[in-house]
Amino acid sequence: MLRQLLTSKLHRAMISEASVEYEGSIEIPADLVEDARLWSGEKVLVASITTGARLETYVQVGDPGTGKIIINGGAAHRIGKGERVTIMAFGLSEDPVVARRLVLDENNKVLRSSG
Repeated sequence: MLRQLLTSKLHRAMISEASVEYEGSIEIPADLVEDARLWSGEKVLVASITTGARLETYVQVGDPGTGKIIINGGAAHRIGKGERVTIMAFGLSEDPVVARRLVLDENNKVLRSSG
């Protein structure tokens, strides 16, 4: 039986910008995308630690090393600049999966990682 499991998690990420005038997505710097083992275009669940809002969108890869996580499109009505969020990706597997977990600081630098 296939089960849906957490594969990647960016915990306590800070939203650097929010732009309603965009098609949609969440832009994450390339270095964090790689470290979290995410893919460009991958569906993610974004949960605001600040407000409790939750939404699904897809990953857009941004410039590496900037620390900027940008929420775009209609999602910017639900989650805004300055909010802390958890970004989660899930996959299907018949076997247990050890998720890649990154805990970020207020500048979106990795404090701790596991998996």
